[in-house]
Amino acid sequence: MRKFFAYPLSVIFYLAFGLTIVVFHPVQWVCYNWFGYQAHKKSVDYLNFTIMRCLNLLGTRFTFNNPYTIERDQPIIIVANHQGQWDIPSIIWHMRRLHPKFISKIELGKGIPSISYNLRKGGSALIDRKDKRQSIMAIRDLIKTLNKTNRSVVIFPEGTRSKDGVPKDFATGGLITLFKFMPDAIIVPVTIHNSWKLMRWGGFPQDIGVHVSHTVHEPIKVAGKNPEELVKQVQDSVLADFPEVRTHKLRSNSLKT
Repeated sequence: MRKFFAYPLSVIFYLAFGLTIVVFHPVQWVCYNWFGYQAHKKSVDYLNFTIMRCLNLLGTRFTFNNPYTIERDQPIIIVANHQGQWDIPSIIWHMRRLHPKFISKIELGKGIPSISYNLRKGGSALIDRKDKRQSIMAIRDLIKTLNKTNRSVVIFPEGTRSKDGVPKDFATGGLITLFKFMPDAIIVPVTIHNSWKLMRWGGFPQDIGVHVSHTVHEPIKVAGKNPEELVKQVQDSVLADFPEVRTHKLRSNSLKT
């Protein structure tokens, strides 16, 4: 019965979502070309606010718990688990004061109204996974900008989204690179719950009545920390709320003993 109602609501959602990204595309173009970075950023903020309102049409609820005041007097690395494409709008909107940027595969830089334009013009890094040199240069350019402007980068260290909500171990390479070349940064761990449920049936229909939550944990300074140990500390912070991870660790420890 739930899936039966999800079909018509998903049609309404996709119509609203499609209209949103089509309308905001020229809005972004005007803001970027006529008024510059700050105006363009505002348009992207409200694009993602509107995408969240489109998801509300499915009965989706969002909560974003951030008890910390994060000052913008240093660059910021936002580290989160990854459950799907709908992780992103809430981060962009609720953490808009931190100017979040993304490291994204180059294929997303074209073909998607609004979203591709923002990835190309908004300060994110587009990397070609088949071209290691290009990827390194793109990330290096992003890091230079972040260190200069004290903006933030969002990284999902699992490498791919979790289709059932159970997190995977963090890949260390990207995080360690950021830690080494952003020694003055602070890390903001974020735990995301339930966004995977929106696409539990694939792209259509979207699930209905899902409660998506984001929880921000205590920021961690990069300075003076061993990068490998720091990866483990951040992973433990992000994944602490997942009983599946705790169960897996207990099993692993019992096998070792």
